[in-house]
Amino acid sequence: MITARTLNPGSATGEVIRLTAPLSFWGGTDENGRIIDAHHPQCGVVLAGRVLVMESGRGSSSASSVLAEQIRAHTAPAAIILARPDTIIALGALIAHELYDLTTPVVVIDGPPYDALPTDGLLQVDAGPTQAQVSWSTVTR
Repeated sequence: MITARTLNPGSATGEVIRLTAPLSFWGGTDENGRIIDAHHPQCGVVLAGRVLVMESGRGSSSASSVLAEQIRAHTAPAAIILARPDTIIALGALIAHELYDLTTPVVVIDGPPYDALPTDGLLQVDAGPTQAQVSWSTVTR
């Protein structure tokens, strides 16, 4: 289990998807939660319902409205774990909570514990007002 800092509270569980490059939700994903940025190394991957792990977002302030709409449409990641705070991503989750009463936790794990997160399996994010716990289990097939 790893302790994290909460940017937007909530609880969620999902299959982990760890991105190897930053992503902007605006122009980088479609309405189904699929990465459509042709220059992103994981173009084609679906984020919907998964726990997204990435160092940070990339770019446009419009990304917060795209994320909020994906949360409303249930095509957003179940939770987002960042290595660095990203106010645009946090704002999108906060807007969705305020407008639609839907919660998507967004947390930050600073330093080496971020690197300890698994690249597969299930992640559980339990984010309180200021502090969060991230735990995981492997999926056997």
